Amino acid sequence: MPLHRGAHPEHDEPSDERRRLALNPFFGEADPTAAMNTAPPRHRLPDGPLPPMTAYRLVHDELMLDGNSRLNLATFVTTWMEPQAGVLMGECRDKNMIDKDEYPRTAELEKRCVAMLADLWNAPDPAAAVGCSTTGSSEACMLAGLALKRRWARRNADRYPATARPNLVMGVNVQVCWEKFCNFWEVEARQVPMEGGRFHIDPQAAAELCDENTIGVVGILGSTFDGSYEPIADLCAALDALQERTGLDIPVHVDGASGAMVAPFLDPDLVWDFRLPRVASINTSGHKYGLVYPGVGWALWRTPDELPEELVFRVNYLGGDMPTFALNFSRPGAQVVAQYYTFLRLGHDGYRAVQQASRDVARGLARAVEDLGDFRLLTRGDELPVFAFTTTPEVHTYDVFDVSRRLRERGWLVPAYTFPANRQDLSVLRVVCRNGFSSDLAELLIEDLKLFLPELRAQKHPVSHDRKAATAFHH
Repeated sequence: MPLHRGAHPEHDEPSDERRRLALNPFFGEADPTAAMNTAPPRHRLPDGPLPPMTAYRLVHDELMLDGNSRLNLATFVTTWMEPQAGVLMGECRDKNMIDKDEYPRTAELEKRCVAMLADLWNAPDPAAAVGCSTTGSSEACMLAGLALKRRWARRNADRYPATARPNLVMGVNVQVCWEKFCNFWEVEARQVPMEGGRFHIDPQAAAELCDENTIGVVGILGSTFDGSYEPIADLCAALDALQERTGLDIPVHVDGASGAMVAPFLDPDLVWDFRLPRVASINTSGHKYGLVYPGVGWALWRTPDELPEELVFRVNYLGGDMPTFALNFSRPGAQVVAQYYTFLRLGHDGYRAVQQASRDVARGLARAVEDLGDFRLLTRGDELPVFAFTTTPEVHTYDVFDVSRRLRERGWLVPAYTFPANRQDLSVLRVVCRNGFSSDLAELLIEDLKLFLPELRAQKHPVSHDRKAATAFHH
């Protein structure tokens, strides 16, 4: 979450007169003339309670200014679920996941989800694979990184003091959680830059960055920058060759935040998962293409050997022993229940149908954008249902930041951003197609693009000059 400062009582708090006018008299429970005559303060606790409907209306009205999540083409996070899933989540929102002995059936559903994912990701022995739910892929990546670091420290205990600084190799396109991991847990981040038309990791370049202090290499199955899969099999092959030359045995973690719930259904012949012996662990976001509302991720390890025992805490579970691995303690069980519901509801064929529909919409929309003539596609939505595009060299009167700004005027949230090293010269727009974003909505997006393109073409020069402020890209 972003950091916020405290409120200044004189500058941030509205005047008594503004607070009086902020409250609709009809918000009174019965008599409009007998209810509150001023709205409560915004940045300190009110002196007394409010009627529940009054509090609801005040909060509801303010939230109307938020963007429409269904039109948010920047986010990978699920914005639609069936009403039945919402009912189940409502029934479970008061259940604390950590209380395994109080909520044994919720714990059982979590266990079943881990087993299903181990089977889906082709663990050599699904019964031997270990895993857990998390609050999302960010926590899952932190846990996977901790396991890599602790395994490295154990292997090198006789050669290095506890203060030795290990490193983690990754592409510059990784999600920001990996930079956080390296910062928080004092690991050197070694990043492979982009080059030319390659917008993710280069396997050979990654292998060349490895040494005896490397705890692992991160491969991304579905880059957030352009939706492309990183070549996990080629990455493992490069590390196999490195081991033959040097003896260095470097494990791979696959950050499958999105692609781990797409590739098994749409690209079953793509080898990226536990079929590769070098892949030690995998994470995914249940709340992305796992099709669950925000708040759930998953981390799995090939065998218990990949997860050091000293990282696992044990809690009393029905008088027995329940191992847990998490950064958070208390959290609701609703999202885990919703994940199990979705697995049960869709099955393999249902997931294939949903993800195929999203990919088909992405491909069709990418073609329609290309047909407008002003844009060049970097990707086409044929891996993740995501594509990135930029303006053609012939376009000089506007840029991608102008397009993003004009789309926002119509309610669409389409991020524009600049690529990292060594392609800071490239600025793009990115569209994420999720379940619930239909071909009808895609057609409406194209109609809006057609509506304001003549105005953009008539500009003398691009309007958006502050590139840092222009971006709406948050992975």
